[in-house]
Amino acid sequence: MANIRELDPSASPLDYFGYELRRKREEAGLRLNDLGSAIFCTGSLIGQIETAKKVPTREFAERVDAALMTDGGFSRLVGLVLRSQLPSWFQPYAELEAKATYISTYQAQVVYGLLQTEAYARALLATGVTDKLDEMVAARMERQRILAREQPPLTWIVLDEAAIRRPIGGHEVMREQLAHLAGFLDHKWVRIQVLPFAVGQHASLAGSFNTLRFDDHPDLVYTEDLISGHMTANPDTVREAALRYAHLQASALSVEDSAALITRVMEEHYGHTPGPDERAVA
Repeated sequence: MANIRELDPSASPLDYFGYELRRKREEAGLRLNDLGSAIFCTGSLIGQIETAKKVPTREFAERVDAALMTDGGFSRLVGLVLRSQLPSWFQPYAELEAKATYISTYQAQVVYGLLQTEAYARALLATGVTDKLDEMVAARMERQRILAREQPPLTWIVLDEAAIRRPIGGHEVMREQLAHLAGFLDHKWVRIQVLPFAVGQHASLAGSFNTLRFDDHPDLVYTEDLISGHMTANPDTVREAALRYAHLQASALSVEDSAALITRVMEEHYGHTPGPDERAVA
């Protein structure tokens, strides 16, 4: 008889997911391969998830719910599992981000996480620790679900022009990312402005920052350094961030002109497939 690893369901969201998956599968009288056939994956993958050796995707959770008739239980749980894969220092911010009614951010180098395509996020995250790359990408994609809610937060992004010109992940990845950004022009709850290079010195040369607003919680300002993130509700800091953000918005292109610039960069630099001797340079 195989030696089956026993999980402590209280150890982590991932352990709880695995524990419940095994319990529900066994209740249904299904072997690993039986459930695998039903949800179009291998029994080995299910075994890895049941023993908390692999992180489930949202698609996996939805298929399990359908196969085991668990009334959306795994689909609700998988969000918590994926959030737990974020760096520990980032998890408190992600939890508050999901509760915010208004998000404003200035991004000096790269596209904001909520607007990244999966391929762009993968290329970006691969520049750091890569032993959990799939899990990190899945967690970032999960964060973006807040924009698809019935009442999402109003999200206002000021992107430095560097963020739309720096080639991340290659030609096709950047084309897809820029097309994704341009597609937000008519989005009711997302507004994107580009801060052009021509502005020169501006109110946040020190770097990127985010502000979160809530219906029943003080505003928060979030910044990152090389290895961690920092949140504060200090009124002076929040006031200073609001002033700087107002200056950034005033200096940036309009939403319409920003979309036009994003589209122009996409077409001029990523509008064709590069030959073998070409390199995508923005």
